[in-house]
Amino acid sequence: MDTTAAQLDAIKAFVTTPLPDRLRTGDVERRVLTLFHYCATHVPAYRDFLERHNVSADRIQTLADYRTLPLMTKDNYIRAYPLPARCPGGTLTACDMIAMSSGSTGTATVWPRTPAHELDIAYRFEQVLRDGFQGHERRTLAVVCFALGTWVGGMFTAACLRHLALKGYPLTVATPGSNKDEIFRVVRELGPHFEQVVLLGYPPFVKDVIDSGIAAGLDWPRYRPKLVFAGEVFSEEWRALVCERIGAADPRYATASLYGTADGGVLGNETALSVNIRRFFSERPDAAREAFGESRLPTLVQYDPSSRYFESADNTLVVSGDNGVPLIRYHIADKGGLIACQDLLERVRGYGFDPLAGLDQNSVRDLPFAYIFGRADFTVSYFGANIYPENISVGLEQSAVRKQVSGKFVMQVVETDDHNEALHIVVELLPGANASESLRDTVAATIRAQLLRLNSEFANYVPAQYQMPRIVLKPAGDPEWFPVGVKHRYTRRT
Repeated sequence: MDTTAAQLDAIKAFVTTPLPDRLRTGDVERRVLTLFHYCATHVPAYRDFLERHNVSADRIQTLADYRTLPLMTKDNYIRAYPLPARCPGGTLTACDMIAMSSGSTGTATVWPRTPAHELDIAYRFEQVLRDGFQGHERRTLAVVCFALGTWVGGMFTAACLRHLALKGYPLTVATPGSNKDEIFRVVRELGPHFEQVVLLGYPPFVKDVIDSGIAAGLDWPRYRPKLVFAGEVFSEEWRALVCERIGAADPRYATASLYGTADGGVLGNETALSVNIRRFFSERPDAAREAFGESRLPTLVQYDPSSRYFESADNTLVVSGDNGVPLIRYHIADKGGLIACQDLLERVRGYGFDPLAGLDQNSVRDLPFAYIFGRADFTVSYFGANIYPENISVGLEQSAVRKQVSGKFVMQVVETDDHNEALHIVVELLPGANASESLRDTVAATIRAQLLRLNSEFANYVPAQYQMPRIVLKPAGDPEWFPVGVKHRYTRRT
């Protein structure tokens, strides 16, 4: 069980350990096995879990042994045991903070943590700020735009950033949360005193902040913005669009996406290298399909296996790590896979692209890659083709329509009057934009063009006469389709 002394030791280790030293991952096998044996001894729920599966902890002595352990899931472990039993010592006493999952896939779940767990995650933020934004040298204002409250994003992010300030980064943190007027006030009043402003939030909301700021007369380039995202897959066209609107010349060193979950914390992060590779794949959907096995572009991150140990099972991800409730081979149900760093570099070079071209070599780390697709329940099936939100997003980011639509949409397959299927997409307009038949037709055409380019199932399964989507344009913040302040869902079942 963590004690005050252990927490102080964790703080001291974090403050005194340079990032490059931390990212020399060392003996991953020893770390993973140490966590397992600790849980088998000190976590009551996991002891019982092993007994129920007839597993003797003593026989788990190598990573090969470890990979034979039963998978944890929400159903067989998280929901099956009381919260205290899933914590070391069978008590919540050592944990001083809790977060709750959004409950989007069921009942909300509580996830406790200690400062030591935040410090482990803070290295992910340090990697983004140091390697990507030179935050160890530049006076930085970090503006937390995630919702504040029991949800994991806002409070956890603020805590990790404050830990970096404690480590000596010239970093000041502001927490306006999801209040756009407060975000603008913070940027206008404090931004001029810093060398850069970093906005951290969910991609659709950050774009909304940028667009609304422009409409309100906010001169984004003046503040040399950088952007940190989490929570959703987005396209490289989308990244280029938001960078254009904030005046950022090089998206590789102006943006980064975090791969995180409420249960596991931040599991990995984009780097300049991963963005460079992903930008290449966005221009070569054929190569992306060969590399990742799908007609959509995944999030591509690098991860520290000494912090979060990943495995792949049936094209989904399994993670081990300690985030308050220790997780041993936890099936997080995210579709994706793993690629060693040098293997991916060689694969990309095989297509004639140098993935290190134009990069600051000090920002390149020999860390493994994880690729993550959106959850399967965010797709719709149309004539047997899986239609992914990412495919639709690219259509709305084309130059012909992007100045009039926000990028938010809801797609569904509906039955027409003559009992045929139609792909129905409701699209949100930007504030001040007007719905017109011409715009509707243009949106439909750009979405169809990108579906044909990116989604081979759509191109081959859907008859040509059914390929043009039916578009409905709604004003910004429409209460039925795009309510303000509610986490957006891109699909709706009929």
